[in-house]
Amino acid sequence: MEEIQHKFVGIRGVKLHIAEIGTGSSAVVFIHGFPEIWYSWRHQMLAVANAGYHAIAPDLRGYGLSEHHRGPEKASFNDFVEDTICILEYFQIEKAFLVGKDFGSWPVYLLSLLHPTRIAGVVSLGVPFFVPRPQRYKELPEGFYITRWKEPGRAETDFGRFDVKTVWRNIYILFSRSEIPIAEKDKEIMDLVDPSTPLPPWLSNEDLAVYTTSYEKSGFDSPMQVPYKGLREDFDMDDPKVEVPVLLIMGGKDYFLKFPGIEDYITSGKVKDYVSNLDMKTLQDGTHFIQEQFPDQVNQLIINFLEKHSC
Repeated sequence: MEEIQHKFVGIRGVKLHIAEIGTGSSAVVFIHGFPEIWYSWRHQMLAVANAGYHAIAPDLRGYGLSEHHRGPEKASFNDFVEDTICILEYFQIEKAFLVGKDFGSWPVYLLSLLHPTRIAGVVSLGVPFFVPRPQRYKELPEGFYITRWKEPGRAETDFGRFDVKTVWRNIYILFSRSEIPIAEKDKEIMDLVDPSTPLPPWLSNEDLAVYTTSYEKSGFDSPMQVPYKGLREDFDMDDPKVEVPVLLIMGGKDYFLKFPGIEDYITSGKVKDYVSNLDMKTLQDGTHFIQEQFPDQVNQLIINFLEKHSC
C-alpha cells in the first residue's frame, strides 16, 4: 500500500486522517462502516486510481487515526455528512462520486439528498436507501447485537474481558456470517464466537494487525458512538427521493438481508420508489465484507458505474 498517501486535515474542529491515491480529475470518496477504517477500501482505492480517478478515504471522526468527537454525546451522522462536504472543499472538488458501506452508506445517501449538485453518483455496498423508522427492529430478540450495544455499559463490560485484537476479530467473524448476531439471555455477543474459529480466508494476519493497531488507538467507544450508542436524529424529509444514479451491490450471504423486511424491500423493487435511477448487483456468495472478500468483482462493478456516469 506504499502508493497510498496519508495526511491529516483540520475539519470542523478535529484532525481527520485521510488516505488518497490518484490524480484524476474525477474524485471518488469512500466512507467506511464498523468495525472498519479507511483500510477496508484499500483494494478499491488502488483500482479506481489505476482507472484514472482520484480516490479519497478518510478515517471518520472517532475512528482510526482521526481525532474523536469533541462532544461525543452530541455526535451524529450529520457530522459525517458535514465532514465529507468539508473534505470536498479542502481538495477543491466541485462534484464527486461517493462509495459507502454498512452504516457508511447512510451519510452517503444523506449527502445525495441534501447536496445533490455535489454528488455525481452513489455506490452502496450492502445497504439500500430506506426511510428510517425508530422501531424497525423491535421484533428481534433482546439478544440482538444492536440492542445489546445500545444498552449503557453492556458492550464495554463484554469487550473488557478481552484484548482489542480478540474483540475486533470476533466482531469481524460475526459480521462475516450469514446469520444476525443474537446472543442468548445468559450470554454476551463476544460469547458467540468460539476462540478456535479462524478468520475468513480473505483476511490475512497482516490485515488483522492493521485493524488491531487502529482500534488500539481509537478504542471501541468512540467508533460505536454514532452507529450504535447515540440518539438518532429525526428524519424530517416528507418525500425523500435520491435523484443521483445509484449502484447497490449486495452480498447474497450478508446477514443484513435477514433484518426484518430488508430482503423483500430489495427484491420486490420497493426500494425504487425512493431511488429511481438504481442499478442492483448481487454476488451470491458475498458476505458483509464483500469489498474485501471479492475485491476484483467489486472493483469492476464500481469502475463500470463510474465510467457510465462520468461526464
